[in-house]
Amino acid sequence: MPQFDPELIAVMKRVLEDTMIRVPAEHSTSAAKAYFAEYILKAAAQGKNSYDALIVAAADHIEVFVSLSARAATA
Repeated sequence: MPQFDPELIAVMKRVLEDTMIRVPAEHSTSAAKAYFAEYILKAAAQGKNSYDALIVAAADHIEVFVSLSARAATA
């Protein structure tokens, strides 16, 4: 498991908070937070360490998550 410096951890937390603001309220759950945290951690582990790179990595998955959540709710 990669080790992240405190500065990058702070950036990742901010990215997670900002991503959750973009998630529609009805899908903003603890499961959503865990889902996006995983993508942010994976992106950071791949060397993406700027706010901009991480927010793009997380935001790219919002529609996917909403779609998956909607399907699970109707199943």
